[in-house]
Amino acid sequence: MKYIKLFFLLFALTLFFSCTEQNMQNSSDPLPSWNEGKTKQSIIDFVNEVKDPNSPGFVEPKNRIATFDNDGTLWSEQPFYFQLAFALERVKAMAPDHPEWKNTQPFKDVLENNPKGVMESGMRGLMEIVAATHAGMTTDQFEKYVITWIDTAKHPIKHLLYTDMVFQPMLELLAYLRTNEFRTFIVSGGGIEFMRPWAEGVYGIPPEQVVGSSIETKFEMVDGKPVLIRLPKINFIDDKEGKPVGINSHIGKKPIFAFGNSDGDRQMLEWTQSNTGKTFKGLVHHTDAEREWAYGPDSKIGTFSNSLMEEANSNDWTVVDMKNDWKVIYPEK
Repeated sequence: MKYIKLFFLLFALTLFFSCTEQNMQNSSDPLPSWNEGKTKQSIIDFVNEVKDPNSPGFVEPKNRIATFDNDGTLWSEQPFYFQLAFALERVKAMAPDHPEWKNTQPFKDVLENNPKGVMESGMRGLMEIVAATHAGMTTDQFEKYVITWIDTAKHPIKHLLYTDMVFQPMLELLAYLRTNEFRTFIVSGGGIEFMRPWAEGVYGIPPEQVVGSSIETKFEMVDGKPVLIRLPKINFIDDKEGKPVGINSHIGKKPIFAFGNSDGDRQMLEWTQSNTGKTFKGLVHHTDAEREWAYGPDSKIGTFSNSLMEEANSNDWTVVDMKNDWKVIYPEK
């Protein structure tokens, strides 16, 4: 009986320490929603190298700049850019005061419920819609309108709040980088003043670290108070070749880490690659039709062309296979 008790005691202790070790391993995992494999390991290896002062790839914290596209990289973007859903509501509401829109693209496609035509107008078409529908108000008024919409609007297919459609693995990546003294920036083709009101609460990225497309504004005194009035004119499009320009003007340093998901992010990754020293370039490839969407070269939204894949392969960029690399897509509620 004595030996039987001793056996069970040793068994219990072995089980306890085994579970404890497993829990410690799980708690020390900086990217728990990423499956183990080459993709996850490449991120961890990069961070370990640039933060190690004894490594030849060491980078001073002040130069640890990480840039992320938003649409399709940090949250979903199908069947259309989420900001477009925001803008389309305004087009239809304002249409009675703009009879010319019935014959003017891309507004004509919006009023005729032709989403395919709207998509084909690209980022410039989106910005024309945004410029026209969100002008004539102050920046403070626009911010309140954005906050009201983002807190209540739901995706037409998933029936989730748009901010519930952020990618859990990317939230973990943002936090992991900041823990290791990176500054994280959004560099998106979306509107800068559309993203700034909610980016910090959702991504932990403050307004001053958001780079995006913009319309022109002007300073005025209204009722004795200074305001900025939004004008119906595009100021800057932060997409494709515009992304390095936006990075230079807003950040003033080249990133050492950049993540995108489409042809619109190619130049940002090339700009990052041109930095001296160790760099990381990543692309999210949407391959999961069951949990999210699967799309690539034929999609008008988030086009991931064959030439982009070829460039990624030839330059050793890291391509995230969403279906195989991510345990979960959206945060669990």
